[in-house]
Amino acid sequence: MDRSKFYAALRSRSSGVFGTSLSQSQVSGTEMVLGEAQRRGTPLRHLAYILATDYHETAHTMQPVREMGGEKYLRSKRYYPWVGEGLVQVTWEENHRKFGATAPGQMMTWPIALRAIFDGMTKGMFTGKKLADYISGEKCDYVGARRIVNGTDRADDIARYAETFEGALRASNYLGVAPQPRPTIPEVTTPKPSVPKASEPKTPDVVTTPAEPAKGLAFFLQLIGKAFAALFSRKGH
Repeated sequence: MDRSKFYAALRSRSSGVFGTSLSQSQVSGTEMVLGEAQRRGTPLRHLAYILATDYHETAHTMQPVREMGGEKYLRSKRYYPWVGEGLVQVTWEENHRKFGATAPGQMMTWPIALRAIFDGMTKGMFTGKKLADYISGEKCDYVGARRIVNGTDRADDIARYAETFEGALRASNYLGVAPQPRPTIPEVTTPKPSVPKASEPKTPDVVTTPAEPAKGLAFFLQLIGKAFAALFSRKGH
């Protein structure tokens, strides 16, 4: 996606959204949405309507906002303190918690705000209606898609915003395909040549020689010989 062409298209006098310039805050907020869309592989026209909804719901700031009105006014709401917050004005505690908010104000943080607008619109978590119900294949009903968030309120205006964002996305060559993980190339290792172990000198078999018994026998025979010699010497006398 060529971001420079995308923003150039939005800044053109005929765009009808930001005028001829965007503030740094508007750009940074838009970048967060574009980055999430590319991570998810969001289809082009789905992203166009998400951006249009973001633009409308945040009063053109592209940043998470809190429901307008003073504290006294907000306290009068039955859903207080879980007032409208985020890139889409999510109200009621149950709805905040759907997207991971565990306390009022957390819908204003980027991870949760992004999850809310993308999951809410793609999975039908706001009203039961989802983007694929209105934008699929050749079908593209930007006016009817407003039912994903809030009935038909300002449906025609938001449809025009979506057409502008669609044109800018097409100018930037947005593909709407999630990047594929790089294939893991297995490491090829050359086996080391095996070196035969040096043969250990063989220990000769131990032969037990019955030396002691042999010595004992010789000594016995020697005694017998001496005895006979002594006997014969006496007979001679």
